[in-house]
Amino acid sequence: MSDAVRFEAHGDIGVITLNRPDNRNSMTPELLDAFTTASAAARADTGLRCLVVTGTGSCFSSGADFKSTLQREGDGRAPHEKSFAMYEPFLSLLDLEVPVIGALNGHAVGGGFGLALVCDLRIGAREAKYGANFVRIGLTPGMAISYLLPRLVGMARASELLLTGRLVEGVEAEQLGILNRAVPAADVLPEAMALARTIADNAPFAVRETKRAIRRGLGLEIREAARAEAHVQARSLTMDDAREGMAALLAKRAPRFTGR
Repeated sequence: MSDAVRFEAHGDIGVITLNRPDNRNSMTPELLDAFTTASAAARADTGLRCLVVTGTGSCFSSGADFKSTLQREGDGRAPHEKSFAMYEPFLSLLDLEVPVIGALNGHAVGGGFGLALVCDLRIGAREAKYGANFVRIGLTPGMAISYLLPRLVGMARASELLLTGRLVEGVEAEQLGILNRAVPAADVLPEAMALARTIADNAPFAVRETKRAIRRGLGLEIREAARAEAHVQARSLTMDDAREGMAALLAKRAPRFTGR
């Protein structure tokens, strides 16, 4: 089993840890496959009452690995299916009945930001940056970010963040409602574990059903939203602007978009 993502159970609290700090916990095939395995292990542990998801290093997850692939390969898959398949491992957290807390130890950007948003609660580092900068590299959002973010911060604020691609630091992320709490980086995991302990001490059936009721009441059909995004994201990947945006990102220069 790959150690790119670890799952450990600490009594009735589980912890999934993204463990490729040298690559900023980006969405490489190795990490995504390992995340699928870790998520399945968490679902199979019937003793869990809460799950914490965190990372090692200075990034929670930087999202796509622009030196690798932006779509999952597979024979016979349509382009939008390849785009959706990039996010499906992270979206597997939606299948957990217990609450999921994101312990965002560092930056959460792009798909990594999406992973944070599918968690039920988020504790983040004050020093870190959060957001979806897709439009700055010529891409459209993925992983249902355009669906989830307005439900957290409201349409106007979400529109500003998504249309500008601006990243926000921890304190502002807390003020906007993206984070439940922003704390020093060293305190993120302890704070998340303490919150998990408070939740796990409650009646497990009541907690699971309360989570289900919240999602049902908001009509959170997250996978459907992610699939709809995948169609458009796959189209954006074929455009010159996307190639220019990614080249500019890797070269650390401003992109020159042409609309093609």
